[in-house]
Amino acid sequence: MNDPSWYSVLPPVLAILLAIWTRQVLLSLGAGIWMGFTLLEGFNPLTGLAAGIDGIINVFSDPGDTRVLIFTLIIGALIATIEKSGGVRGFVHYLETRRWVHNGARAQVLAWITGLVIFIESNITLLVAGSVSRPLFDRYRVSREKLAYLIDATSAPVCVMIPLNAWGAVIIGLLASAGVENPLRVFMQSVPLNFYAITAILLAAVVIWKNIDLGPMKAAEERTRGGLLLWPGAAPIVETTEHAPAETETEPPSAALMIVPIVAMILMMPIGLYLTGDGNLIDGSGSVSVLWSVSFAVLVAWIMNLVSGRSTIGQLMTTFMKGAGSLLPIATILLFALALGDVARLLGTGTYVAGIVGGQIPDVLLAPMIFLVSAFIAFSVGSSWGTFAIMIPIAVPIAMTLGLSTPLLLAAAISGAIFGDHASPISDTTVVASMASATDHIEHVRTQLPYALLAAAIATVAFLLAGFA
Repeated sequence: MNDPSWYSVLPPVLAILLAIWTRQVLLSLGAGIWMGFTLLEGFNPLTGLAAGIDGIINVFSDPGDTRVLIFTLIIGALIATIEKSGGVRGFVHYLETRRWVHNGARAQVLAWITGLVIFIESNITLLVAGSVSRPLFDRYRVSREKLAYLIDATSAPVCVMIPLNAWGAVIIGLLASAGVENPLRVFMQSVPLNFYAITAILLAAVVIWKNIDLGPMKAAEERTRGGLLLWPGAAPIVETTEHAPAETETEPPSAALMIVPIVAMILMMPIGLYLTGDGNLIDGSGSVSVLWSVSFAVLVAWIMNLVSGRSTIGQLMTTFMKGAGSLLPIATILLFALALGDVARLLGTGTYVAGIVGGQIPDVLLAPMIFLVSAFIAFSVGSSWGTFAIMIPIAVPIAMTLGLSTPLLLAAAISGAIFGDHASPISDTTVVASMASATDHIEHVRTQLPYALLAAAIATVAFLLAGFA
């Protein structure tokens, strides 16, 4: 379609409205794909449906997209292997046996640092940090609401800035689908501009340092210092359970079962970029390198388990398939997101929107506007990934068409999705943070919201200033 028309915006708009209404991201993306191909097929809904199915299949014709989808499944297998081997338990035990935590402030620092160093997957970050820190928070009378806030502020905000996990794979894949020549480079350039994620992490550190208790958090801290772990009538998502080794284990597993595969994955990334870029890291293939890296990490984890006798090849293969299956829903969302991005590009959606906003909205306001729109969608849907799928194919073409900074508008879309997800009571990460801290979910949402709003206000100003720059 050479001359994009007004109806080119209908597929993403339909996806947005359906996602907000139904909170079903996959269904919403599928409807957007169907609408897009219906328009391309001369407004025939039946041929549009057939073409939409072909459009989803055609995602696999792009090697980069296929590598990202496979990476998403393998990262699930890596997570499952590390958990099954006892690597997470070993890491938790390692942290628990270090005796430098002897007051409430240091317990908070432990929770914050744990959130930073475990970046492989946001829910693992939450569960490990909660498991390690909750007994210490209770012992030194720091509120569980404070724990939930700290681990929530260092899970998704950290994971979204790392290319070597499923978060990075999703964003890199969406960038490639949007026509970006070197998606890894653009993603890395957007990291220092991801103002909400950076602000949320730093604000959590300042909260610990200065003991800042805003609004409902102050009441929760006073209650805990008075000896009450929860408000009367509160309903924690789970009952408090301490982390314990499996009954068959005579001693805790080694933390190396978790640390070594992750380090191997990190070290393999620049090697992959070097090899695929013919000696130039910047020119290397991001999709190839991340696939090599996570595959190498799985190989290292398998070798460690086989050498130590903790698992057989059959057990490792079973764990591999279960782990890959656990991330199949995410891979499916990514598949549909890539297909929606493809049909939007065929319709010229980004070009049309860029032409409209280019004449109506000053360039300096585009980044703050994308940030706020993305935040609204994520808050309503409760999914940062679903918001990535909707907003990145819109924001990136706007930047490319108007000659603006692609990393800046990408960062605005990502930041908004993280803020909306962070503040939303229906977000999976918010729910898991409540679960990991064994606190009432609504209390976590109430006590976290002032900090999230403060970080969002700072990020909005930062995007405005970046627009001027």
